[in-house]
Parts: sequence; structure tokens; C-alpha cells
Amino acid sequence: MNILIVEDNPELAIELKDFLSMSGYICKISKNCSTALEEISSNDYDIMLLDLGLPDGSGFEILKSVRKVQSKMAVIILTARGELDDRINGLQLGADDYLTKPFALTELGARLFAIIRRIHGFVVNDLDIHDFSLQLQDYKVYSNSIPVKLTKKEFDIFQYLVLNKNRVITRLQLTEHIWGDILEVNSDSNFIDVHVRNLRKKLEKHAEIAWFETVRSVGYRIND
Repeated sequence: MNILIVEDNPELAIELKDFLSMSGYICKISKNCSTALEEISSNDYDIMLLDLGLPDGSGFEILKSVRKVQSKMAVIILTARGELDDRINGLQLGADDYLTKPFALTELGARLFAIIRRIHGFVVNDLDIHDFSLQLQDYKVYSNSIPVKLTKKEFDIFQYLVLNKNRVITRLQLTEHIWGDILEVNSDSNFIDVHVRNLRKKLEKHAEIAWFETVRSVGYRIND
């Protein structure tokens, strides 16, 4: 999942990014309202961690802008403002959750995972697709209880396609969601195809995967 961290405290921003990166998320930091709005307009983020007290404005203004375009991006407000009115205002403007500083990183991780489960409509930590089972928090894949050895990127690709099953996912979408900022990645190269080809070879050793479809000149689709 791609996460935008909107936080003007550099130490906290780096701490959040390091923690979430170790948990498998792709993170980008914005330190103020203007750069955050620019990031949102040019990249597709799944979740935003939003501080309210920013040097050039209020985080509420960013939240309003996001919801005006009916963005599906989830928003968790992270702020030292613990007043009830602020919490109510944020939730009424469309925030999905609210954490008051200081907070435990493990609690943030749990709340993020709860939002992801809600977004994709599953209530357990495992995803099943045909003969395979993905353990989302442990980054493991099994086929009929036999481990399937995948690299981190192969797991990320497989997970993203399964979460979006029955939908065509373009190479650009895979690039953006697995590698991060599309402006910093050469999406025209064939490294996506190389990773997918290796993923397929490993899956095929365990089961038939005719449901893993290549949509010519577009991308890939996993059919349920």
C-alpha cells in the first residue's frame, strides 16, 4: 500500500516512515499543505497520515480537498489536538480514524491493517485464491500447506493482484503501488514483466494457474 505521511516534524516523519517501510508499506513524506496537495494530485495513494497543525495551513483543508474529488484514499488524522471538537470535525470531513499524539507505533500499525481489511472487504489476515493462501502480515504464501518461496516484490505483486481480483491491473498501476512514486520510476521498462514471469514460474511449480491472466498491452488480471 502507498502511504503519504503529511507531518512537519522531521523526526516523527522519519520515525513513521521507517516503521511503516519495515512493515512493507511504500511511504512518501510531505512537510506542508502545498506539497501534500501536489503529491495527491500527481500520485495515487491508498492511505494518508495527516497532521492538522502544518506551517502553511490546516490539515483540515487538505482533507476537504481530498474529499471534494471523492477520493477513495483512507485518511488517519495524527495530531496533538485531543479536543473533542477537532475529532468530530475530522471525522465529519471524511477522516477514517483519529490518533492523538503521542501514540504507540504498534497501535498505528493495527489501525492501518484494520482500514486495509475494511477497504478490501476481508475480515481475516489470510487471503485465499484457488490453491494458494497468502498470510498478509507474515508475507508468506502456501499451496496446500506447502510453502511457496517468493521474494518480497513477488509477494507484493501477488498480493496486490489478489486484492484486486477480477480487475485488470495495468503495468503503471503495479509500478506505482509496488515501487512507489511513479514520477521516480521508469514504468516503460520491462522489470514488471520480469517479476511477474518469475512469480508465475514459482506458482506453477505448485498448481495450475490459468486464472493468472495477461491482458495484452495492458497488464494482468487474477480471476476468481
